[in-house]
Amino acid sequence: MARVNALVITGYGTNCEQECAHSVREVGAEAATIVHFSDIARGLVRMEDYNYLIFPGGFLDGDDLGAAQAAAHRWRWSEDNEGKPVLDQLKAFFDAGGVILGICNGFQLLVKLGLLPAVGGAYFERQVSLSYNDSNKYEDRWVTLKANPQSPCVFTRHIDTLYAPVRHGEGKIIPKDEAFLEELSAGNHIALQYVHPESGDVTMDYPYNPNGSPLGIAGLTDPSGRILGLMPHPEAFNHPTNHPQWTRGQIGTLGTALLEGGVRHLKGE
Repeated sequence: MARVNALVITGYGTNCEQECAHSVREVGAEAATIVHFSDIARGLVRMEDYNYLIFPGGFLDGDDLGAAQAAAHRWRWSEDNEGKPVLDQLKAFFDAGGVILGICNGFQLLVKLGLLPAVGGAYFERQVSLSYNDSNKYEDRWVTLKANPQSPCVFTRHIDTLYAPVRHGEGKIIPKDEAFLEELSAGNHIALQYVHPESGDVTMDYPYNPNGSPLGIAGLTDPSGRILGLMPHPEAFNHPTNHPQWTRGQIGTLGTALLEGGVRHLKGE
């Protein structure tokens, strides 16, 4: 059984690293280390020593130039202390079988880097983007999510529905065209969708779909299923008392179940 060593990236406005590290430890990771991006760039930390990578939420660079745009350039063009591209470490991490989870701003970063959705295996090629919510405001609420049972995503494999908070201003998926949106659906790249809490149907209705993403897209995966990005914050639902109706006993599945999916995959469960 593999030992799960999680690497949680922080810095430049990230503010959910502690919850992510705590949550992944709670679901079975033997270690979860919070590391500033600059320590990777300086060669003080090597990604090859880990197998579970988490890009937490926050406000990377204040969302200047668009959510996670500046951070994507930092990853794409930074070099380590040996003069080698930092992006090579990320590529090697994934090629070695590691799993990658991007939450909110972390999801935006994976999209801007082109790690998601990688339709046709086109990694590091930007195929979709994320833009302002249709409500034209920051959304801070709880939503109901439905996992796609046909998706290859390892994180959602044991999940049906999930209740989780969202807190973002730029969460609407923007595909390059309508035809590409159909490719996302046909290829089961859509791992999670916003659904109506009563009917369970995928919804475009506000506030159940908080940002207006087409097809109710809340999360995307790549062809391997080992990369997941989503706008909601599963790590923020790491204990029953986080739920807004916990005193009524209406808890359901903890958000940490999603992080657990990555652990279970690495352990071969």
